[in-house]
Amino acid sequence: MNATRRTQNAERRKGARTVAVLFPFFVLRFAFCVLLLVLWHLAVIVTATTIFPSPLDVLRGLTELPHLAAYTRDSLFRVSAGYLSAVLLGVPAGLALGWWSSLARAANPLIQMLRPISPLAWMPLAVIWFGVSNLAPIFLIFLASFFPIVVATMNGVRNVPPVYVQAGRNFGLSTRALLVRVVFPAVLPRILVGLRIAFGVAWLVLVAAEMIAVDSGLGYLIIDARNAGKRYDLVVGGMLLIGFIGLALDALIRRTEKLRFVKWSFSE
Repeated sequence: MNATRRTQNAERRKGARTVAVLFPFFVLRFAFCVLLLVLWHLAVIVTATTIFPSPLDVLRGLTELPHLAAYTRDSLFRVSAGYLSAVLLGVPAGLALGWWSSLARAANPLIQMLRPISPLAWMPLAVIWFGVSNLAPIFLIFLASFFPIVVATMNGVRNVPPVYVQAGRNFGLSTRALLVRVVFPAVLPRILVGLRIAFGVAWLVLVAAEMIAVDSGLGYLIIDARNAGKRYDLVVGGMLLIGFIGLALDALIRRTEKLRFVKWSFSE
């Protein structure tokens, strides 16, 4: 009973210290954001511009937009479909290429040839193949995400210490079990880094693809607001929404790096 009480008290003290450390950090962030908004508002007033909107104009324009929730939903659906498809195919492909060197030698010229091509260069072909539909941006997002994931996973497998592999073989693990129970956990920290990089590229490609290949989404909102009525309040509002959503999703991916089963690395 006493040991349990001591453990609970230690956890409370740890939680209190965490709050004491994080509270000034969040206050500083909030104050910095408020300062930026104030400077933005003052800059609009001082310059007397009639083109660039103030923060209040942006907020007012977004609240008056009837399709904002639908546009956000469409963008999240497209990036999720393309990105998750790349993860489901890219991680196994990277494991296979990293494990079997002969397969890597055969596929490497094709990977190195396709990887430097910008996903946006595929846009005319994507529109021809899939038309003005969700499949076109999903295909472009898949291309943008696939190669960074494959390369990160492949390089991670190649850098697994041989002693790990030898230990697994000594326990009689098959190749499949060795990949699943030894190699994959060892390269998981590197895979997560590749996933973050791939997501950043995918989010950029999503916005550009929605400006051309579809008629909805946050990218379409920006180009439509510019062309239809020069609604720069909606242009800036769409840009801010893209930034906030990208920040939130990146934070979600970074949080997975702190989970207990991926906090270690074989290099430690």
